[in-house]
Amino acid sequence: MTRSFHPQVPGPVSDALRPSIAERARTVAARPGAAVRAAGLDGCRVLAHAVTGEAGVLLVVPTDGELATAVRHAPEGDLAALLMVTDHAPVRLRDPVRAQVWLSGWLTPVWTGEERAAAVAFAEVAPVGDLLDVGRGTTLLRMDLAEVALGEGGTVAELTPEAFLAADPDPLVEVEAAVLQHMDAEHRAELALLRGRIPASQLDTSDVVRPLSLDRCGFQLRIEQPRGHQDVRVPFAAPISDAEQLAPAVHRLLCAARGGCPGH
Repeated sequence: MTRSFHPQVPGPVSDALRPSIAERARTVAARPGAAVRAAGLDGCRVLAHAVTGEAGVLLVVPTDGELATAVRHAPEGDLAALLMVTDHAPVRLRDPVRAQVWLSGWLTPVWTGEERAAAVAFAEVAPVGDLLDVGRGTTLLRMDLAEVALGEGGTVAELTPEAFLAADPDPLVEVEAAVLQHMDAEHRAELALLRGRIPASQLDTSDVVRPLSLDRCGFQLRIEQPRGHQDVRVPFAAPISDAEQLAPAVHRLLCAARGGCPGH
């Protein structure tokens, strides 16, 4: 099966602190919207998906859809498939795709006796309404993972299913979109300060700097150039562990960009 990731112009080399590949893959996998490819099936509809602790990778699909039908009629009782999750930037960019994660493995039905426990595990990660229809129009499928790959920054990194499942998504995954949209629309002065953290050798006066992503380690900025783009990290002084620590971390970062704040 072909992976479809659109590489970007390589960004500047940075030693900035950043999340691990496994953490990034789990964060991308937590995004809504996914598609499944399998033999004879291309881009099948997935109503919802979740990566849980004990139940692993779960999908909610229409019971009468192509995918659930193919799994039910698979000769060996399971269906080799590729689940693709695409991460889009929450602000308008020329190239909005930030990353993609590919989960390869075998799909099987979640049997009736296991549905309740699987649905509870699913809801703890992604409390979607489609779970209420399991057994009444929707079906739960489980993926037995074989391979995991993350496409990001023009490169593809592979990791083991064990490392992927053991990692946690970024703690800011739920608030990231709102923070970046607010910054892009209402805090251009602060964005200009972050722009000032980028080495002048990497910027031209015609370049446009936009917020691209936010995680526990800091911001990532998109430098949109007349031809192509570059992405560069602007890290916090230290990683944070939850959303409550975000405002103080951003304040310290902006103070550093200003050259210091009164009282600090």
